[in-house]
Amino acid sequence: MSIRTANVDGVATLEIARPEKKNALTQAMYAALAQAVQAAQADPAVRAVLITGQPGIFTSGNDLEDFLQHPPGAEDAPVFAFMESLLDLDKPLVAAVTGAAIGIGCTMLLHCDLVVVCDEAKLALPFVNLGLVPEFGSSLLLAQRIGHVRAAEKLMLGDAFTGAEAVELGLANVVMPPGEVLAQARRMAMRFTQLPPEAVRQTKSLMRAPVLPALRQALQAERELFVQRLRSPEAKEAFQAFFEKRRPDFSKF
Repeated sequence: MSIRTANVDGVATLEIARPEKKNALTQAMYAALAQAVQAAQADPAVRAVLITGQPGIFTSGNDLEDFLQHPPGAEDAPVFAFMESLLDLDKPLVAAVTGAAIGIGCTMLLHCDLVVVCDEAKLALPFVNLGLVPEFGSSLLLAQRIGHVRAAEKLMLGDAFTGAEAVELGLANVVMPPGEVLAQARRMAMRFTQLPPEAVRQTKSLMRAPVLPALRQALQAERELFVQRLRSPEAKEAFQAFFEKRRPDFSKF
């Protein structure tokens, strides 16, 4: 299994563990992540959830071969189930970004309450580059967080950015050397075990309440367009170019 889970001292840790494939996520891994988040939500002993990757890599996003073999269509697709599980999580969610965070590896950070990122991290939202559109509510949340023009750089141009820039933009709390990221994230998650859990959950709920209706609308709109875009000529050219290790040619569109 490429998702490892452990519940220790009130913190549920979800570890993406597929370093040989740069922690690329398959549909089976999304299903495992969704189940782990749902289990943490249901367990009264869990006070916080920590998600992390491997040294040098948080996740490179979707495993494109698996993704194209099992494209998300139905609303109960594993990737959508994972997204819903994070929306339903009312406990604190902490991310330890131990390296590159690409695609959903970056958009899931918008749903975290605390984020620790390493100074060698590369973050990117390359959806347009693949002929696709943003997902996981990022078309709404990123612009709200960092403003339209900077969000356009990340979503419309696909520009990558560093861990330090993520902190400057308000997407992460602190940037640290790679070897210190996970320990710092654990310390932050452990702090919630010393706080009144209901007060923490209600505070998170209050913070999210104003945006949740619009977020669910954005998720639905993104989902419909994303599925359509997967069948588009632009996306087919982008994916073919990726596998052929060449630049895509969009001049004919």
